[in-house]
Formats: sequence, C-alpha cells, structure tokens
Amino acid sequence: MATTTIPEITTEKKTPPISLTPNAVAKVKEIMAQQNPVPSGLRVGVVGGGCSGFSYSMSFENTPGMMDKVFDMESLKVYVDATSVMYLNGCVVDYVETLEGAGFKFENPNVKSTCGCGSSFSV
Repeated sequence: MATTTIPEITTEKKTPPISLTPNAVAKVKEIMAQQNPVPSGLRVGVVGGGCSGFSYSMSFENTPGMMDKVFDMESLKVYVDATSVMYLNGCVVDYVETLEGAGFKFENPNVKSTCGCGSSFSV
C-alpha cells in the first residue's frame, strides 16, 4: 500500500525586513504619480560609500531585478536586493517635515555608528 504525502500549505506572511510608515508610503506614491511614465515600485538599498562605509539609496524602478525581494506595502511595491536585506533587517523608513527641512529618515537597529553629516553609517 502506497502512502502519499500532501504538502502543507501555510498562509503565514513573513514580516518584511524593512517597513515604511504611512507617511513615507504616501510621500513615495505622491512623487511616483508625478513621474512619466509612472514607475512600478520603489527600490530601497544599501550602497558602499560615505564617511562611515555605507549609505542608503532610494530610487524608482519599473521591474525588479533577478535577486530582488519584493514587498507590498499599502499597494506600493518595494524592491530590496538580496545583499541589502541583511543590512536593512528591522529598518523603518519615515518621511518627516521639520523646520530644518523634509526628507526620508531611516531608523535602522543594525547601525553601530553614523557619520557627523548623518548620511552614512557602519554596521
């Protein structure tokens, strides 16, 4: 008598390594709507450089790369390359407006130190 195994189907959703606040999502969607053609998503990553070794990058994309992880955040597709995922694990991106200016702010628990200008970090 043969036994068949039915694969277990899980509906558990994995928590994305990075999250965007509702403010950040709204601002990204607002900027994307002004682009022609409208991009399909936002790329968030970590690149080498800056005074502390790494800096954050954000850009619009039309298609994900082969090694990208794609996350849906309030109907916004966020692309993160496989290398950046490990540096962005637990990172929260917010959009803030202050008297000094407005911009995207990264709160990353993996950062060990930042530079004086605040635009680069080390892990």
